Amino acid sequence: MTETYRAATVAAENDRYVLSLGEIRQEQLPLVGGKGANLGELSPVDGADVPDGYCVTTTAFREVLAGADWLAELLDGLGEVEATDHEGIGALSAQLRDGVRQADLSADLAEAIVAPLVRFAPGTAFAVRSSATAEDLPTASFAGQQDSYLNVIGADAVLAQVRACWASLFTDRAVAYRLHHGIDHRAVTMAVVVQEMVAADAAGVLFTADPVTSNRTVTTVEAGFGLGEALVSGLVNPDVYQVTGSEVTTRTVGVKAQASYAVDGGGTREEALPPDHQTSRVLTDAQVLQLAELGRRIEAHFGRPQDVEWCLDGERFHIVQSRPITTLFPIPETDKPGNRVYLSVGHQQMMTDAIKPLGLSFWQMTTPRPMAVAGGRLFVDVTDRLATPTTRDALLEGMGRSDPLMRDALETVLAREDFLPEVSGEPVEALPQDSLPPIDADPDLVTELIGRAEASLAVAEREIAQVRGAELFDFILADFPELRQRVFDSESLQAIMAGIGAAWWLNENLGEWLGEESPADALTQSAANNVTSQMGLALLDVADVIRPHPEVVAFLRATADEQFLDQLPDLSGGEQARAAIQEYLDSYGMRCIGEIDLTRPRWSEQPAALLPAILANVDAFEPGEAERRFEAGLQVSRAKEHAVLERVRLLPDGEEKAAQTKQMIDRVRVFTGYREYPKYGMISRYFVYKQALMREAQVLVDEGVLADAEEVYYLTFEEFAEAVRSRRVDHSLIRSRAAEHAASAALTPPRVLTSDGESVLGQYRREDLPEGALPGLPVSAGTVEGRARVVRDVADADLVAGDILVTAFTDPSWSPLFVTIAGLVTEVGGLMTHGAVVAREYGLTAVVGVEGATDLIRDGQRIRVNGTTGYVEILS
Repeated sequence: MTETYRAATVAAENDRYVLSLGEIRQEQLPLVGGKGANLGELSPVDGADVPDGYCVTTTAFREVLAGADWLAELLDGLGEVEATDHEGIGALSAQLRDGVRQADLSADLAEAIVAPLVRFAPGTAFAVRSSATAEDLPTASFAGQQDSYLNVIGADAVLAQVRACWASLFTDRAVAYRLHHGIDHRAVTMAVVVQEMVAADAAGVLFTADPVTSNRTVTTVEAGFGLGEALVSGLVNPDVYQVTGSEVTTRTVGVKAQASYAVDGGGTREEALPPDHQTSRVLTDAQVLQLAELGRRIEAHFGRPQDVEWCLDGERFHIVQSRPITTLFPIPETDKPGNRVYLSVGHQQMMTDAIKPLGLSFWQMTTPRPMAVAGGRLFVDVTDRLATPTTRDALLEGMGRSDPLMRDALETVLAREDFLPEVSGEPVEALPQDSLPPIDADPDLVTELIGRAEASLAVAEREIAQVRGAELFDFILADFPELRQRVFDSESLQAIMAGIGAAWWLNENLGEWLGEESPADALTQSAANNVTSQMGLALLDVADVIRPHPEVVAFLRATADEQFLDQLPDLSGGEQARAAIQEYLDSYGMRCIGEIDLTRPRWSEQPAALLPAILANVDAFEPGEAERRFEAGLQVSRAKEHAVLERVRLLPDGEEKAAQTKQMIDRVRVFTGYREYPKYGMISRYFVYKQALMREAQVLVDEGVLADAEEVYYLTFEEFAEAVRSRRVDHSLIRSRAAEHAASAALTPPRVLTSDGESVLGQYRREDLPEGALPGLPVSAGTVEGRARVVRDVADADLVAGDILVTAFTDPSWSPLFVTIAGLVTEVGGLMTHGAVVAREYGLTAVVGVEGATDLIRDGQRIRVNGTTGYVEILS
C-alpha cells in the first residue's frame, strides 16, 4: 500500500499542497476531490457567490501516508470484510482513523497547509470540509460519509481539523458505503477544503429536480434557520418549497424547534427557538424563486441536475456546495416531439435489475418493435396508445388486470391537462394480442408448438457449431428472425391469450354466479406443459437421488467450488448424484436469476447456485415428493371442477352455463402451462448464442485483446462483432460502461416514467384492508401464516418448509424454491407473470406488487399473506 502511495506521489501532475478555489476546475478532481472540484467549478457561475477559500490537495494526504507501514495490512483486512459486518468494519476503521491522526506531518507540509490563512483577517472563521476523490461524483454522491467542521478559528485549529478530515476517510459509514458500491479503499484519497465561513441566518438545500419523483421540471428547496447543521442532522423539520416554472407551487412550513449557530471563539451550539418563531417561514416566495433561478444556472453549468447547499446572510445567498443528484432515474432518449410516457418492461418480465449492454442488444434484437433504454432497463413508449381513445381503454384494462399500480400511475398522467399530445388521426399500430380470436382447447396445438420450437433449437445448435469469428455474428443475425418467429408466432400468442382469457372468464363469471373468489387458481393446479413448474418438481427428483448418500450430502453442504460435479465421482453415491444433477442441467441449465439478461451466469456455468435448493429439498421431503405434489394438484383441480359444474347446473340456464364453464376449464388447463414455454425457448436459444460468443471472447483474451472474456458484456452486439473483426477494443469505453452499469444497478426503476423524468407512482385504491396491512395484487388464492424469509439472491436462500419467501421479484429461476415455501410476497409482478402462474399451479398462496416489501418486512418476522384479497399483515 505504501508503495502505491509513493508511486502516486512521484507521478502526480501537480505537487502543490494547496490550491485556491478560484484556480480549480473539474479535471483536477484527483488532486482536490469531488467537493473541491465542484466548488472550483461553481466559482465563475453568475450569482453563486462562493465563499473564498482554498483546498489542501491529495498530494499532502499521500505524503503523510507514504511512510505508514501499518496501512497496507489494515487495508487488506478491510478489503475482506463484508459490507454488512458492522463489527468488523468498526474495529478496523477505528485503527485506521487513529493511525491517520497520529501520522507524522513534516514542518514544511504543516506550514503550507496554514500559509493561505494570512489572506484573511485575524479571527476569521472557517469551514473545514472533507473532499474525497470518490465523493460528489456523477455516480455516487457520498453525501455525509466524511466529516466537516464549522467555525474553525486559528491556524492550530485549522491544522487539527484537516487531520480530522483525513481520518474521516475511514469512518464506519464511509467504509461501508465504499464496500456497498464496490469502490476500492486504495483508490480513494482525501483533499480538504478550507473555506471562509458564512454566519448564516438561514441555510438549506436546493434540488434542481424533485428528489422524490425525479421530475426535472420541479425545483425543491428545503430551508431552516441558522447554519443548517440542525437541518442536515435531522433535528428539525425544514420548510419545503417547490417551484414549477416561475411559480412557487407548494409551501410546507415545518416546525423548527432549534437552530445551530456559531459560538464566539470557535465551534457551534444548538439553540432553542422561541415558540412563535418555530413555525415562521424561513424564506419569502421571492427568495425561493431567486434560489430556483440560481439553481437552474448551476444545473446548466454542470449539465445535469444538482443538489446544492446554500446559506443566507442578510439578503445575500451564498453557495457552499453543489453535487450531482445521483438517485435520479435517467430519461430515455427519443427523437419524438412533446411529452412521452414509458412503461417498464422489467416489471412485466419480473426482472428489474440493470442489464449490461450486450444483454440489452439481444433484447432489442429479439423484440419486434424498438424499446427505449434508460438506466440499463428497457421501456415501452405508450404515449400514442394512451393518447388515442380507441387504444387507451384496452391498455388500461390490460394494466388493471396485470398490474394495478401501473394502471393507477397511467391514470394519474391522464388526469393532467395538456400533458399528452393531441391525437393526430393516424391509426396506432395494434398489438398482436389486441385482435387474437379465442381458440378451442386443442392439446395437439400446444404439442405442435413445442415440437416446432425444439426442432428449430436443434438446428441452431447444430449449425452454430460450424461457424467461427466474424461469421458467427452474421449467423446470429440471420438466425434472429427464426427466434422471433418462435417467440412471437401468431398461433403461440393465440394459445397464450386463450389461457389468459379463459382464466379471466372463469374468475369473473364464477365470481358473479357463485361468489367464488379466484376459482381459476385451483383449476390450473398441475396443468400440463408448464416447463417452469416441471423444473421445480424435477429438482425434487434430483434430491431423491442424492438423499440416500450421506457422504454426498455432507460434501455438497461444505463445497462452494463451481467444479464440484467433477469431484462427486470420488464419493460413495457420487456417480449417481453427478448424473442426476447433470441431467437437470441439460434440461434447465440455461436458466438463472435475471435470465433475460444474456450476460447473467447460467446454472450450467455456475451450478453451485442450485445447491441451496437441492439441499433444502433433501432436508424437507421424503422420496417421491414430486409425484405426490403433482397428483395432489390434479386432485384439487378435479374436485374444484366437479364442485363448480354441479353448482352452475343449478342456476337458471344452468346446462348452458355449465357447458360454457367446462369449455373454459378445458381451455385454461390446456393453455395456461404453455404460457411459460416461449420464454423458455427464447432463453434456451440465448444460451446457444452465448456459448458460441464466449468462445470468441476467450480467443480475444488469448490474443491479449481483452483482459477478461466478460469484458464483452459491456459492448453492444455490433461493437463485439467489430472487435472480433478488427482484433481491437476501446478499453476506456469498457471501463466507462462498467462504471455506468454499477451506477444504474443502484437505481430503482419506476413502473411508469415520463419524459420530464418523473417516476409516476401508483396506489392501490382500496378500503377493505386490515389496519397496518401492506396492500398488493392477489395472484394465488388462500391465506397462510409463517416465518418471513427476506431473500435477495437465490444462492443465499436458507428456507425450510412453511417459510414465506419475501423478495423483490421472481423469475423462472426461483421456481425450484417454490416447492419448499408456503407463501410468496414480491415487490414486482402481475397476474400473469411467471411467479404468479407457477404459484397458482403449485397451490402456493401469493401476493405480488407489494411496494417496499423487502424493507418493510424484516427477515424472521411472522406474517400473514392473504392471496385472495391481496395483502400482507405483519404479526410479530
